Amino acid sequence: MNYQLIRSKRKTLSLQINNNAELVVRAPNRLSVKKIEQFIDEKSDWIDKKSSSMHAKKPQISSYTESEKFLYLGNEYPLNVDTTHAKGLRFDGQMFSLSTGGKQEFLAWYKKSFKKIALPRLEYYAKKYHLNYSQVRLKNQKTLWGSCSGTNNINLNYLLIMAPMSVIDYVIVHELCHTIHKNHSKDFWHLVEQIFPNYKADKSWLKKNGHKLQNL
Repeated sequence: MNYQLIRSKRKTLSLQINNNAELVVRAPNRLSVKKIEQFIDEKSDWIDKKSSSMHAKKPQISSYTESEKFLYLGNEYPLNVDTTHAKGLRFDGQMFSLSTGGKQEFLAWYKKSFKKIALPRLEYYAKKYHLNYSQVRLKNQKTLWGSCSGTNNINLNYLLIMAPMSVIDYVIVHELCHTIHKNHSKDFWHLVEQIFPNYKADKSWLKKNGHKLQNL
């Protein structure tokens, strides 16, 4: 079994499957290779299970071909490639239509749609629950769905437009609650639950399916 070995002054062995589904072994400086590989063999079932999980979560890059499916508000819609139409991406409620291009056209359309649909939700929750923020910025980030600065500037990942509306609402509420609590304390989660009682289901959806929103 191939693996990356990292030795240090640590006293114990540890195994990790990185984002590329590769095995990383961390071991004490003087531990023999024989004992390391014996440990790897003992953990083979865990390694196989974890590797399979990481492979499943690895983004499948879109090819922007006919009938390929794309997410929008939690549902998948096919792509129709029609070079006779005007440039840009269009959506008729049942399918996407694209004449030329691919990733940049989808990114532009997703950002425009997120601004139109999600920003009014931000205003709604902010006003209803008196959660004041300074500015909002829309970004395309690989590791964050949202953030709130110390001065209450909120960043939202517009790729969330691919997720169900309730998931978008959850992230919005989550970041607005950070205008009051700058951590993930019990008080923070209590406030989230007061505003959005079923947040755990949407938090779980994002953890399980978030990698699908990075497939462009």
